[in-house]
Amino acid sequence: MISVCIATYNGERFIGEQLASILPQLGENDEIVISDDQSTDRTLELVAGFNDARIKVVHHQRYTRHSFPLDSTTHNFENALQHSRGDIIFLADQDDVWKPNKVKACINELRECDFVICNCSVTDESLHVVIPSYFAFRHTNLSTLSNLGFCTWLGCCMAFHRSVLNSALPFPETQVAHDLWLGLVATSRFRCKMIYEPLSYYRRHQNTASPVSKRNSYSLWFKLKYRFFAIKEYIRSIVSK
Repeated sequence: MISVCIATYNGERFIGEQLASILPQLGENDEIVISDDQSTDRTLELVAGFNDARIKVVHHQRYTRHSFPLDSTTHNFENALQHSRGDIIFLADQDDVWKPNKVKACINELRECDFVICNCSVTDESLHVVIPSYFAFRHTNLSTLSNLGFCTWLGCCMAFHRSVLNSALPFPETQVAHDLWLGLVATSRFRCKMIYEPLSYYRRHQNTASPVSKRNSYSLWFKLKYRFFAIKEYIRSIVSK
């Protein structure tokens, strides 16, 4: 069984196009788990309009205990993952579009490994490709140490066996993004592989949660604090296992 986990928040502009690209690739017993973070637009109305029993919606309380900007998205994804039932799990963003062969290509690789991260093409909001290969642009690699210093992983490009998720849960309470955390767990404990073919369109627009450029607007202090918490949680997880 496949579970596709999506975190939504005010995603009415693109959620329909994303779901339409995913559903034809799934079997009748697979599922899409949508964790909605208290959307105030028509996101849930559009999801319900698909009238597809494979789509399951769960609700998430926006994470406001800390001011870290990625906390709410991370724990919204965690909520979706906790409600998933599949043996193989995909992460998906609400505003991307999957290519028709994404599920098949990832499943084929997961026969020989536990975790895959696939390439994607970066687009503008109209899906015009602006960066053909995210891997080439960000020099994506599977080095745990390298990605602790500069994360090149995208959660929306990850697929993995449930054993990886079981090892990663629970997520750190704060300060570590879900894609970095899952990547750290996977690369340090499991068999991992990169798929160099772009299998999705990674749509960037003014409301996206994370930047794609090599230089972002976060301050040096923010970046240092973020890395400190990531390293601390990573070491803690190794010691506790």
